[in-house]
Amino acid sequence: MRERDIARMIRVDQAGEFGATRIYQGQLDVMGDRGPHAAEIAEMAEQEKGHRARFDALMARRGVRPTALQPFWSAAGYALGAGTALIGPEAAMACTAAVEEEIDRHYSQQLDELAERGDDPELSAMIEEFREDERQHREAALAAGAEQAPAYPLLSGAIRLGCRLAIKLAERV
Repeated sequence: MRERDIARMIRVDQAGEFGATRIYQGQLDVMGDRGPHAAEIAEMAEQEKGHRARFDALMARRGVRPTALQPFWSAAGYALGAGTALIGPEAAMACTAAVEEEIDRHYSQQLDELAERGDDPELSAMIEEFREDERQHREAALAAGAEQAPAYPLLSGAIRLGCRLAIKLAERV
């Protein structure tokens, strides 16, 4: 696999982890620390901060530039988190479930691509570890009532579509 392809993977993954930290920050700012599921959200947010820090370090070591869309992801992620939290705790959980479902799919595709070529064991190990965390976040969100959110299929579908578009944009810009 070419260095450019590896850099693209790292860039989009760092952008996704950054976006996740902003989503959780928006949710926590609206819900406060005593809202339903606030403790779970805060724990997930800390994991995402750790993921982002590790991708930031990897980017610095390898000279990978961040996406030029970082300011947009900051605002959009925060707005998504705050907006779903304003709808209610189940909608906040629906947001988490939808985002993590797309991230699981995205990370799985990357792992397949890396395994096919036997490239970059360091990146593969990070993605594998983070994918497991994202799967746990999704399961926790579903257990916390994500599917009881108002208009869950529509909300989930819209968020998942937005994630797919964000991934494609971050890969290129």
